[in-house]
Amino acid sequence: MENMRELILILLTFLVIALASQRFGQFFGRFNLPKISGFLVAGVVSGPFVLGIFSSESLDSLRFIEEFALAFIAFAAGSELYLPELRGKLRSIGWITASLVITTLILGTGAIFFMSTWVPFMSSMGTVERAAVAFLAASIMVARSPSVAIAVINELRAKGSFTQIALGVTVISDVVVIFMFALAASVADAVLTDVGLHIGLILLLLFELVLSLAVAYVYSKLLELILRINTRRWVKAGLILLLGYSVYLLSSFVRDYTHTHLPFEILLEPLLICMVASFIVNNWSAYRSEFSHLLHETGSLVYIAFFTLVGAELKLDVLADVWLIALAVFGVRIFSIFIGSMIGGAAAGEPMKHNRLRWMVLVTQAGVALGLAKEVGVEFAGWGEAFATMIIAVVVLNEIVGPITFKSAILRVGEAHAKHETPEFSGVRDAIIFGLRPQSVSLARQLLQHNWHVKMLCMLPKQMDEMDVPDLNVVYMPELTVAGLRELGMAEADAVVTMQSDEENYQVCEMVYEHFGTETMVARLHDRANYDKFNQLGVLVVEPRTAVVSLLEHFVRAPAGTSLLLGMQETQDIVDIELQNPELNNITIRDLRLPLDVLILSVQRDKQSLITHGYTRLKLGDKVTVVGKMDKVAEVMLRFEA
Repeated sequence: MENMRELILILLTFLVIALASQRFGQFFGRFNLPKISGFLVAGVVSGPFVLGIFSSESLDSLRFIEEFALAFIAFAAGSELYLPELRGKLRSIGWITASLVITTLILGTGAIFFMSTWVPFMSSMGTVERAAVAFLAASIMVARSPSVAIAVINELRAKGSFTQIALGVTVISDVVVIFMFALAASVADAVLTDVGLHIGLILLLLFELVLSLAVAYVYSKLLELILRINTRRWVKAGLILLLGYSVYLLSSFVRDYTHTHLPFEILLEPLLICMVASFIVNNWSAYRSEFSHLLHETGSLVYIAFFTLVGAELKLDVLADVWLIALAVFGVRIFSIFIGSMIGGAAAGEPMKHNRLRWMVLVTQAGVALGLAKEVGVEFAGWGEAFATMIIAVVVLNEIVGPITFKSAILRVGEAHAKHETPEFSGVRDAIIFGLRPQSVSLARQLLQHNWHVKMLCMLPKQMDEMDVPDLNVVYMPELTVAGLRELGMAEADAVVTMQSDEENYQVCEMVYEHFGTETMVARLHDRANYDKFNQLGVLVVEPRTAVVSLLEHFVRAPAGTSLLLGMQETQDIVDIELQNPELNNITIRDLRLPLDVLILSVQRDKQSLITHGYTRLKLGDKVTVVGKMDKVAEVMLRFEA
């Protein structure tokens, strides 16, 4: 009973530390550093070497949380490998992956073996033992980070052959590394326990591999069963976590049972089982989309818990002894990646420019590598924790440097399609409307009444003949080009409205997003299925069918507010104003001395809406939404934009 109370107290303490760890991650994110680094730092601070909130004994009692998380990380790694997405570049991906694995294992093992004399936990080992530990470390060096790669690719909206190969190699490497680790760990276990390498051991390793794959198939069916259940998503996520933990329980049971009843131990590799089970579900079941979505939704909580624990368990005294070795291993890994990617790319016939830069997109490491390092720390008593500390230091370096080099390489090969920098407000509100239709003409005239400068762009001669609008500035552009849009004045536009077909609308929005960075883009949508791709560009989408229903709903729930928003109250207006007057910078709202019939509704800063009150301080560049009488709103606009 006393032990249970103590465990509950430790769990509650860990919950509080995990909440603090989340804030650490958000803080690191503000400086474009990986959030995982923040989680690790929070763990280190709470661990036995800094604040001592957790003792070594209390961390041992939280081992089951690590096992939940490790199984989840393996599920996530397997779910990243979707064969249909790789078929176009399988030959190149295969050559480069094989070359990387071979060069990393050879150079990594050789370098660590050479440096083993200066590694405290390896210096007292024999030659064969050093080689086994070096091979184990080199196998972890093969790991990459699909999650980091996908995050950078999505951020830059990268597309092209170079990007496709980078993602394919990254994903497959995380699959290969678990196989390699299982082999290396078995070899190290045999060597360090004086069993020795012989034909019987090799046959046993093959049997363990086949048995692990068979168990993985059974677990894939259990995953499908969970996904098939008609229940809430959080229940399914919880069942998936429990299923992953059960793999560790099964592995421990099989090991203990065979140790007691057989002349040898059978070691099932939990990470391999979880990864293969996830891979099967992802490629040969009807639940791929839901499974990926569940993993994505649950991932942030799992990663916070896992990386906080990893940080808390980090042996700072060991790190002080091995940090130079970790730095050297980091350099050797990058060198082996450069050599391997050059050889593999050349063998696959890829452009030499790509081959020279490819190493930059393959540096990233994160969850799987840390998970494997923790596995060693648990499985190999005596030197395992020191080994894990050294590898974690290497992974942290790769995690910090990797996203930077990845982004740089994508930009240098020209496959990035990121948003152009948003131009500064020129003092004149400019709008460009694509499509010459009755609704677009009405919109243009209403904007003109509110002192906007409006240009209408028409791409069909037939529309020019049908619409007679001498009061509007209509420009004919037979072909949509960046040069043509620049000549039209797109670089100064504050808003773009597209009212053509969905395909034409997307072409316009994508071009404006990449080359001009116009802040406000509005598109009329015809097919709801296209909503997501417009939303990813930050386009404000208007779908006529649902818009009318939503409008009616708001008229019922808030008739006064809706009529004001739609401009139906003749004397009132609602406007977004950008603060450009330096005299008002850092002033509180309560000190603004606004007209009594003008009210500030919201303030948007750095694309975040602020909950405003009298003590909110305004900053240059803030978007301030105000409502009031038209003449008074005009006064506020003059004051804010002076």
